[in-house]
Amino acid sequence: MAARRGAMAAEGPSSLLALSAAAVSRSMAALEPDVWALPGHLLRGLLPLLSVFRLERAEAAARRAGLSTQPVWRKLWDDVMKTRPPNSESITCWRKKFLETFFSNVLHGVLDVSSDWRLNDHHFSPLLHSSPHVTQLTLCNMLQGAVELTAEHNQKVLENLAHSLRILKFQHLLSSDQSVRHSLVLLLHRLIHHGSVSQLSIYSWPVPDTVLLVLILSMSAGFWRSGNALAYRSSPCGLCREEGNAQSQGSTREQPEREWSDGENLKGSCGALKEADVQVEGDGQGAGPGQNSGLSRLSCPLQNRACEEASSKVSCDHASMQGGSSCCSKQLSCHPVLRKSRRRLKSAVGKKRRCLRRSRGLCADPDDLYDFVFTVAREDSSGLLDKNSIAEGENAGNWTSSSSGYPCSGNAGCKKRGGSAGIFPLKTAPRFRSVSTLELCSIPLTGDMCRTLSNLLSSWVSLENLVLSYNGLGANIFCILSGLRALSRHPDCRLHVLRVSDVFSHMPCMELVRCILSTLPQLHTLSVSFDLKNQLEGNGPEGNPSCSDAEIPESCLEQLEIRFPREPLHTMFLLPVLKASKSLQQLSLDSATLPSSQELGLLLQALKECNPSLKKLSFHDVNLADHQKEVLLLLQDPVLQEISFSFCRLFESCTAEFLTEIINTVKRNSSLKSLRLPGNRLGNHRLVALADIFSEDSSSSLCQLDVSSNCIKPDGLLEFTKKLEGHIQQRGGRIQFTHLRLFQNWLDQDAETAQEALRRLKAVCSVVNDSWDSSQAFADYISVM
Repeated sequence: MAARRGAMAAEGPSSLLALSAAAVSRSMAALEPDVWALPGHLLRGLLPLLSVFRLERAEAAARRAGLSTQPVWRKLWDDVMKTRPPNSESITCWRKKFLETFFSNVLHGVLDVSSDWRLNDHHFSPLLHSSPHVTQLTLCNMLQGAVELTAEHNQKVLENLAHSLRILKFQHLLSSDQSVRHSLVLLLHRLIHHGSVSQLSIYSWPVPDTVLLVLILSMSAGFWRSGNALAYRSSPCGLCREEGNAQSQGSTREQPEREWSDGENLKGSCGALKEADVQVEGDGQGAGPGQNSGLSRLSCPLQNRACEEASSKVSCDHASMQGGSSCCSKQLSCHPVLRKSRRRLKSAVGKKRRCLRRSRGLCADPDDLYDFVFTVAREDSSGLLDKNSIAEGENAGNWTSSSSGYPCSGNAGCKKRGGSAGIFPLKTAPRFRSVSTLELCSIPLTGDMCRTLSNLLSSWVSLENLVLSYNGLGANIFCILSGLRALSRHPDCRLHVLRVSDVFSHMPCMELVRCILSTLPQLHTLSVSFDLKNQLEGNGPEGNPSCSDAEIPESCLEQLEIRFPREPLHTMFLLPVLKASKSLQQLSLDSATLPSSQELGLLLQALKECNPSLKKLSFHDVNLADHQKEVLLLLQDPVLQEISFSFCRLFESCTAEFLTEIINTVKRNSSLKSLRLPGNRLGNHRLVALADIFSEDSSSSLCQLDVSSNCIKPDGLLEFTKKLEGHIQQRGGRIQFTHLRLFQNWLDQDAETAQEALRRLKAVCSVVNDSWDSSQAFADYISVM
């Protein structure tokens, strides 16, 4: 209270109303019901004096009184967080923004609640009261946050997150011990399997911990082993127990054979296990229902390479004879309670059994996380495809075969690499709920890890968005595609968005695009991006013959983004993609080189013939200085609504006549809504000329104009503003222009003139700019002139 009185005293003498509001705020515990009934003008003066606990409870009363609490929450952010959040212009609810950030800062120990009197309320439990507003959470480093959230005293906090959290992120993770991993398992099980998390993202993990990474990926895919070591405070998960009771009651009734979908919890595990081609060697230890699924059978550790190679040879050879079925003939009997079991293996896998026995001292306890993790990690990816797909791959000699010149994840590739031991039929494994979006960014993925991920992807039917960014995949991209290929054949497959980016391209971009679309014709969005061309890659367009010759079926593609590593753009190789993508609406080409002056014209002709629905076309870092005719043809296209020429050197050597033609073409085009021209050296005089697009005789419907990074100075912007105001006045104030982007221009050279220009512009349209220091970038700009 002393801090509150000090804050009021600093603001100067208070009115009687302000003093009364302060007195009421100190007695809110007793007066709260009466306070919520106050009229709006009284409640308005009281809101800034409330603690976070009371302010959050005042939301409904303020809404009834016609008041908004947003200004109060925004001031609270400024006072407590003392930073400007990124993209603050797009924040629609400062209440949610504050409480979500507050939760994260308290969880990670970077905010002291005693630092501000509004946070220091004995009724206020920081994590508990802010958790219902958290939709996005990031866990870092040693996963201290996971340990805290799964502590017994935070059980209600975890329940709140299970309902509110949608995005879970991991960043800068470090290796962790067994107890931390157990906490992480409990957290993922509650938030994903029994919660609402739909997106899981992992960022910046230069040296990933294999155990931890596989654990996160497996549980995100809906797999979980319910052993004693993973029980919640020495008792099974309550939600799982309820479902187990429900399934045991219905176990006496026959259930039809079915496949497991990711949207369901653990049901009918008995029927599934009877169909599973899995053989487990019992060792007298108790095995839970989750272990029977095959996820938790004992396996040799990955470190035991001799053991692994011996066992994989047997399993791979046997798998090839059986067409991808399990290497074991007998099946597990099913029972809902824990019990001991022993099974004999066939002589064909005798080596594997002896291997398991010899390495028993190295293997973890049956209830250890390592069983779960390494079982998934070591699964032979030959089990990804069903018998039909394997037969088709062998007969058709498709791109997954080892004869293509790229390592594959099929049987041959498995044997060549000394692959994993045993086959794990994901199709019949019990599944929990899984996430629909997976992002792996700046995480090196080894061959083993790619096979593990491919294995998980093959049955991840709930997956809608997959982002693989800077993972050093190389040839392992085909291992990932083999899993996605198996997934695409599932009738419930929902994968619609795939984004792949990396430093080096293993093959020409267009070849990879054709491979992906021939594998996943149901994609709606495909983005392929590479920084540099692999030095080992040939310069010719033919790299993988099976990819180049693969026929692309008619696809559902609506958005295609390609970032070339300075490769030539050959329309003849893009043409099959365009022909197969009749529904294409957005096309973005980045960092491509045009091998001839006719190439861009051929591309425009192909787009006109093959993609009549194209609405957005973007060129970035493509030299269009010598393609003025094609640029004008694009600007007069009656179908395109958004055109972007970003850093295309558009006005590098243009004449005044070319600029006039551009302006007149845009004035006549009533379908164009957005024109982006960043980084094209407009300068002041060309910017002023662009104002004529909105003249009285114009039929343009242009709403958005982007002139960022164009060396625009304050006096040029002010002249543009005055000319625009004149055109608006001539048109009687009727203009559709709504947004102007001005990032990274030289507006700091005359702050007063720039402020006047921006003030007048903001009366006309929405202006987005930044406080950019042009002096730091001037030398860089001169160097590329």
